[in-house]
Formats: sequence, structure tokens, C-alpha cells
Amino acid sequence: MLYQLYEAQRSLMEPFADFAQAASKLFSNGTGFSQLPMSQRLSAAYDLMYRLGKDYEKPEFNIKTVAVGGTEVVVQEIVEQEKPFCELRRFKRFTDDADTLALIKQQAVVLIVAPLSGHYASLLRDTVRTMLRDHKVYITDWKNARTVPLSDGSFSLDDYINYVQDFIRYLQDTYGHCHVMSVCQPTVPVLAAVSLMASRGEPTPLSLTMMGGPIDARKSPTAVNNLAMNKSFEWFENNVIYRVPQGFPGEGRRVYPGFLQHTGFVAMNPDRHAKSHYDYFKDLIKGDDASAEAHRKFYDEYNAVLDMDADYYLDTIRTVFQEFRLVHGTWDVRNPEGELERVRPQDIKKSGLLTIEGELDDISGSGQTEAAHELCTGIAPTRRHHLEVKGAGHYGIFSGRRWRDIVYPQVKDFIAGLDQPQTHLSPKAASVSSEDAAVETAAARPRAKASAKSAGAVSAAAHKTATSSTPRRRTAAAPRKKAA
Repeated sequence: MLYQLYEAQRSLMEPFADFAQAASKLFSNGTGFSQLPMSQRLSAAYDLMYRLGKDYEKPEFNIKTVAVGGTEVVVQEIVEQEKPFCELRRFKRFTDDADTLALIKQQAVVLIVAPLSGHYASLLRDTVRTMLRDHKVYITDWKNARTVPLSDGSFSLDDYINYVQDFIRYLQDTYGHCHVMSVCQPTVPVLAAVSLMASRGEPTPLSLTMMGGPIDARKSPTAVNNLAMNKSFEWFENNVIYRVPQGFPGEGRRVYPGFLQHTGFVAMNPDRHAKSHYDYFKDLIKGDDASAEAHRKFYDEYNAVLDMDADYYLDTIRTVFQEFRLVHGTWDVRNPEGELERVRPQDIKKSGLLTIEGELDDISGSGQTEAAHELCTGIAPTRRHHLEVKGAGHYGIFSGRRWRDIVYPQVKDFIAGLDQPQTHLSPKAASVSSEDAAVETAAARPRAKASAKSAGAVSAAAHKTATSSTPRRRTAAAPRKKAA
């Protein structure tokens, strides 16, 4: 009933939110009512009321252009593969500049596996925009479970792993190779996916970059870890799983609702959020439009949440946070053929591994991501590296100034040091890549003038940043540099 009550409350609040938005505009500058006493405060109060009561929809990536080698190129989003619970989204770059096209053609292919933990993949907007400078970028864009009909079946952690393997194979078939970056939650299923591929003798990605994830959630447990470890599996199943109400395509599906996850996010730092909203109110009164817009952009992203299929959510609680099957070596994954396969990270031998943690991360504690090195013993020490970002919180390692200035240069060099130039690709992959580049050139000509437009929105998670970077442990010298 909780989901139904939430939807009833949301429907009831909708007209009041619309009224608050209209009233805010009525008392804002440029209207006759703006001359009334206290009009600026009234406008600010109604605006804040509107934002607290409105419904937040899935944000767009809104990455229109990006600079590649000093040249602004147009970016177009393309869904290259679609599955019931996920889209493989490509950010394709277009240019008619021959030198820039040659540079794009030789750049590495990176699959960014976005977290499925309550927020949409657009939370990684800043990650994607930065990576597009020097890489061909794909991302997993997970769907809101309440929009997936029951006829499409359920979605488990095993299905997540099988999706990731399918996407990796698709990129390998297209380009001959790829690199994988996982941010937060997907570090665990990505490591499992690549481990299974290695155990079968399949080609594995050239590199794995794992950022702020719970590989071993026993280390430096955070409030998130403690909740999952201190409550029984049955408690989660009985208290946080609900069925999607009428009016949605996924009506009747068992889910962990996004509004519960959002409540948990806010409950971790309630004082910080209250202060942020009060500062927004004061910025509106002062007429500080830049600060007010930064607040809107952040909370447009932060407040947009999705439902997760119950099977996936409960599998993750049990496997990652309660039984620690990955680190204990007891994790069996069911493949699409229905067979169980044991996850053996030690079988990975031909991929490089880079782990990244934030010193002040309050979601994935210190050492949790670095634990991947203890499991991936088959990877040569010279191909394994770890980075701790001083002063960075969870979001600071993949979004904001510290991500762009400190983390990304090292990620770029690490990927470049392990990449294979396209001249080394198989004839089939090289042919596909060449044709793809030709299409980019042809499509760019009628759109060349569009490349001067704005590069998109400010990241939604830039409130957590960092000031310096110091390696926690490096098993070898820093990754060698190579032109990307």
C-alpha cells in the first residue's frame, strides 16, 4: 500500500506545485506585483515550494558538442542496443575536419557501466562529457523498472551480469577490443562478468577502471553497508519491496521504489540538504541567478530516481552486502543457458586494472574498491594500479573539478597505455571502424554550423569535490603515457 499512498500524495501535491510555480512568476521581477512589499521573498518562497513539491522526471544527458583536439565537434546520442531493462547508448561524434576525424578514428573505445542504484545514468553526465574528449564512449542507460511490463520478465543480478557481457562482446565484435569503466555499484557485477568471460577463454576488455565500488563491503563499512549488514534478508523483502500501482506500464511488478531510495539518500545528510534549500531561498532573494541555477541543476538530477526490480535489489543485498560471495569465492552466476558458473577473478590475466577511491567517500569506504587487487591475482603487478583522491567524496571521483583535473588525466593515461591502435585490429573490425568514420564525416557536413553551440549542463553531483591526489598503493610505476 505504501507505493499507492505515495502516488496518491504526489497526485494531490501536483496542482499545488503548479500553483506555487505560477505564484512565483507572478511576484518575480518584470510584473506589476513585483513592486509590492516583500514580493521578492514571496516569489522565492513559492519557487522553493514548487521545487519541493514537483515531480522530477528522467534528466537528459544534453551533451551537444565536445572539444576533440581543440576542435568543437557535434555529439549525437544513439541507442545501439536495447534490452528490456537497459539501453546501450552511444555518444557519436561528428566532424568534417579531416585531422579531427583521423584523431577520433584512432581513439580508444570505452564502455561506461552506470550504477543501477536509484539514480539515472545521466548522473554520470560530467564523466561522459570529459571522456568524450579522447574516447569513443558508450554507456549503460538503465530503465525505470516501473516502465517495464511484466511480460518482459523479471531482472536479477545474474541478468545484469549477462547484459554487461553482451555489451562487451558487441563492442569487441565492432571494434576488435574495448575498455570498461564501472562507477560505484557496477564494480561488483562488472568484475564478475569479466571473470566469467576469462574463465571461458573469451577475450576480455583491455582494461578495467573501477571507481568507488563495494568489492569488499566489509572494509571500512559506511552507513550504507551497516544498514544492509544489520538487517536480515527477510526484513528487506518484507519492508522495502512493493508492487507498481496502476497507471504504469510495469503495473504489478515487484520493485524497490525509487522514492524510498531517495529518502535514504536525504536521510544520510539531512542537515546538508536543509541548508542547501535555505541557501537557495537566500540566493533567490539576493538575485544570485548563477547560484540558484546551480542548485536547480543539481537537484533536478538528485531528485530524479528510478525503481529497481525486486529480484535485482534483493540479490545485490544478499550477494554483495550480506554473504560477500565475491570475496569468499562462493558466487555462482546463472548464464542465459540456465547453467551455474563460478566467479573466479583470479582467471583474469589479459586486462589491466585501475581502482579509484575517494578519501572522504561515505558510500563505499576506504579499501572496498582496492580489494579488487587481492582478487585479481592473475593480472601482472605492472598492469594493476590504485589511486586514492585526497579530499574527494563519493561523487568527487567521477564528477566535478577533481574528476576533471586529477582523476581523468590518470584514467586517460592508463587506458592509452593499454590500448591497441586500430592498425592492429582484425580486418573485419578495422573495416567497420573505417566505415563508421566515413559516416561521421558525411553526416557532419550539413550540421557543421551546429558545432559552435553550448556543450550542455553542469554536472548534478558536483557538490562533492577534492583538492589533491595521492596514490594509496601502486604495485608498479604510474601508467605510461601515450597519445590518445
